Amino acid sequence: MKTIFRRFCKRKASVLGLIVLILFVLVALVGPSLCRQDPMAINAGQIHKPPSAQHWFGTDYLGRDTLTRLVYGARISLALSVSAVLSGSLIGVLLGVCAGYFGKRVDAIISRVIDILLAFPNLLLAMLVVAILGQGLFNTAMAIAISSVPSVARMVRGVVISLRSSQYISASRVMGESNTRIIFTHIIPNSVSQIIVNTTLNLGTAILSASSLSFLGLGVQPPNPEWGQMLSLARTALRLNPSEALFPGIAITLVVMSFSLVGDGLRDALDPKLKNVS
Repeated sequence: MKTIFRRFCKRKASVLGLIVLILFVLVALVGPSLCRQDPMAINAGQIHKPPSAQHWFGTDYLGRDTLTRLVYGARISLALSVSAVLSGSLIGVLLGVCAGYFGKRVDAIISRVIDILLAFPNLLLAMLVVAILGQGLFNTAMAIAISSVPSVARMVRGVVISLRSSQYISASRVMGESNTRIIFTHIIPNSVSQIIVNTTLNLGTAILSASSLSFLGLGVQPPNPEWGQMLSLARTALRLNPSEALFPGIAITLVVMSFSLVGDGLRDALDPKLKNVS
């Protein structure tokens, strides 16, 4: 573990990304309790106000404090993306393990389903799911979870196929271990590093997908604060108050970029080829 941590810390950009993510998580967890204003409170006398001492990030088209809504939106955006990606990764791992380990007909059926899902870009697949299930927070999470399944399943399938012919797997079969025991004690533990990296990278994609769905009016619905929705509502006031769109856009960019940097760092730190390198 110490060796992995040292490798990760060698990538300064990844460490910076991790620090930014920790700050956003702290904002999501602690920020709402520190905010003095109500994110839903309408103030007709403070519409489209630029940043000031009273409203650090300005106000929106209903006079609501942008900073307060960004803080509350961090909780919604991060919770939505993390829960969706973890759910999708779990399903993808199970499908990938079954396809790679059992092979033959099971592999053929699962692989064809994955190929069909992979034919759609992530955002388009999420939009299709939302169109079928309907709008709302839960359905948005479902859409992102389903769109994250194919990439995880394909990756895990490839890893399992390479592990299936290993000597220790053959020895486990000779010793009479069941398929279930082999999968959960040998196959999945040896795939954890790749799963962690893939899941981390998918988190950034999920943030972007959730924001895009809300921007298009298909995701989280008003009056709940969500970064993509805030960006969408600010379009009508770009000339009047550019900061209204600037700050949600910066938040989305920082989180997506940070997840990407952390994922790259984890990929290098967990690379089996580097395990023997001090």
